[in-house]
Amino acid sequence: MDEDRQATFGSDGSLDTETPPEAREGTTDWGESKADGETDGGYNRYDVSSLLQKAVRRSDEEVAAWAAWELARSGYAWNLWDRLHLYVVEDLRAGQDVALLVERYETLATERWDPQSWKGRLCAIHAALSCARARSSREAANADEFFRNAAAARAEVRGTEADPAVDFPVSDLEPGGPYDVIFDKHTAEGSRRDRGEGFFKRFGARVGPDGEDEQSARWQRLNMAFSDVEYGEDELDHAVEPVEEGNRWEDPVAFDGEGTDEDANDANAGGS
Repeated sequence: MDEDRQATFGSDGSLDTETPPEAREGTTDWGESKADGETDGGYNRYDVSSLLQKAVRRSDEEVAAWAAWELARSGYAWNLWDRLHLYVVEDLRAGQDVALLVERYETLATERWDPQSWKGRLCAIHAALSCARARSSREAANADEFFRNAAAARAEVRGTEADPAVDFPVSDLEPGGPYDVIFDKHTAEGSRRDRGEGFFKRFGARVGPDGEDEQSARWQRLNMAFSDVEYGEDELDHAVEPVEEGNRWEDPVAFDGEGTDEDANDANAGGS
């Protein structure tokens, strides 16, 4: 969603003139001419728009349904759908299928039917109810704000010996560090270290913590068997072993280029 679509009032308290033209067709429910930004029910559409997002965020189905209906019938369908699309990325736990439903309802309401019509209003209500029933979370917005704060903190101490007040979760990405496994054939550093297909299959392609299902693990073993790289049985087992839930980046075996796996307790300059 464009940043200017989130704006409401200017610094002087006037309506933001950069927003699309307001719908003033018709009158209010009591027959009076509608003012700029006014809904058919006599409400300020910015207030109703804010109410819609807060209602779906708090899982208040009835209020969300009404706010969507009020915006749709009043000629502010663009505001309704922009707000719902903002919700699915700002206030929704990742992975919720409702994000696809909102897109479908909007297509029906705005491309197949008139968004102010009965069918268009039903789509608005369906979309709002779907959002209100989904699992709300501010995780994406909270993550974005934290990462921006961490970036500023890192920049503030750049060139000094001080540590940043907060840091990125990965700190510095360096070979030999906690995330050493990322330096495989897909990176320049991994190529310089001669970490080719064998390294990637044994270490870089592991998943977790649930691990591969039986069929996927079977295919991985067969692919490795057909490879020009020779793998021992222990290496085949390790390639499909899930990473540890409590330590997803430290491999239980050490590694060094394309060589044979060593015991994790042995010295290994290239290990993690």
